Amino acid sequence: MILTEVNDQIADKLFIDVPREIYKHDSSWICPLDTDIRAVFDPQKNSFYTHGSCTRWILQSSDGKLIGRVAAFINDLKAYQTEEPTGGMGFFECINNYQVAELLFNTAKDWLKKRGMKAMMGPINFGENNNYWGLLIEGFTPPSYGMNYNPPYYKTFFDQYGFTVLYEQITNHLDILKPFPERFTKIAEWVSKKPGYRFEHFRIKDIEQFGSDFIEIYNDAWKDFENFIPITRSSVMESLHKMKTIMDEKLIWFAYVDDEPASFIVILPDVNQMIKSLNGKLGFIEKIKFAYRKWRGVSRMRVIVMGTKSAFQNHGLESALFIKLKEYVIPKQQYTEVELSWVGDFNDKMMAIHKATGAKFGKKHATMKKIF
Repeated sequence: MILTEVNDQIADKLFIDVPREIYKHDSSWICPLDTDIRAVFDPQKNSFYTHGSCTRWILQSSDGKLIGRVAAFINDLKAYQTEEPTGGMGFFECINNYQVAELLFNTAKDWLKKRGMKAMMGPINFGENNNYWGLLIEGFTPPSYGMNYNPPYYKTFFDQYGFTVLYEQITNHLDILKPFPERFTKIAEWVSKKPGYRFEHFRIKDIEQFGSDFIEIYNDAWKDFENFIPITRSSVMESLHKMKTIMDEKLIWFAYVDDEPASFIVILPDVNQMIKSLNGKLGFIEKIKFAYRKWRGVSRMRVIVMGTKSAFQNHGLESALFIKLKEYVIPKQQYTEVELSWVGDFNDKMMAIHKATGAKFGKKHATMKKIF
C-alpha cells in the first residue's frame, strides 16, 4: 500500500476523489461539493487554523487504486480540556478491509502522538460540529447537507481499533405539514403573544447584528456543557457568509424578551436536494443547474442549530419559534419536512423539544474516542 501526505494539487484531487470510489455503487450517498471539502483544509477559508493545525493523507493500493483517506487535526482551544490531550481525526473513507482502516487510523494516531496528544476523537471535523461530524450507525438513508454518511462496516472498524462511544447524536424528522401536538401549539401561541416578546426572522442586510445576537445567545446557552469553548465572532461570521448563497431568510428566527436576544433557530434548505446529481462539481454547467434547482426550491429543511439563554429556558420560546416557522412554510407550499439534526444524547432539554414537536427518529451518529 502507498500512503501519501496531501501537500500538492495532485494529492488534493485524489483526496477529494476517494469517496467517489468508495460509494460508486451506493445510491444513498450524495457527493459533497468539492469546494466545501477543500475549504476545510484551506487556512484562508477556515478560521480554525488560527488556533490549530491539520494534515491529511490518501492511501492507494500497489497498482494505484484509491482505497482510503484520513485527516488529523489539533484544535488548541479544546485539545487540553480533558485528562488526556485529545486531537481529532476525520474525513475517513476506506474500502471494506480492516488492514487498510488500521493503517489509516495508525497514521492519524502517530501524527497526533508526535504533537503531544494522548487520544483522538473521531470522526469529527476541523471546524464547528454542525458539519461532517460523527459516525453514522443507524439510518443509512440519503443524508442532508453537511451530515456524515458512511457504510455500516465503518462501525466495525472503529470498534476493532479500540474506539469507544463518547456520545450519540440523534437526528429526528418532522413532517412540517402535520399539526403539532395540541399542548405544544397552545404553549407556542401563548408565548408568541406575551407582552415584551418579539420574534424576527434573519435579514442578510443586518447580518452583523444578527451575528452578534447569535453569539450572545449561543455562548450563554451552551456555557454549562462540559468542555464548552465560547464560539468566536470570526467563526460565526464565516459560517453566516457561507450560508448566504443557500439560505432562506425566513427559515432563521430569533426571539427577543424586552429587546434582549433570548433564543434562535437556524434552518437551511437541504442543499443536497440541489446538488445530488452534480457529483461534487460546481463548474459553469453545474452552477446553472444549481441556480435552477434553488429557484425551483427543495422540499426538505435542516435545523443546523438551536439555542436559548439559560435565563429563558423552559419559557416556551422554542415552541413559538417553530410556530413562526410554520406561519411562513405552510402558505409557501414548498417545504414538507424538516430534519432536526443533530442533538447529543446528553442534551435532555433539546431532546425533549424534539419529542414535544412530534418528530420521529431519523438517524443516529456516534462521536467516538480512542485513548492511545
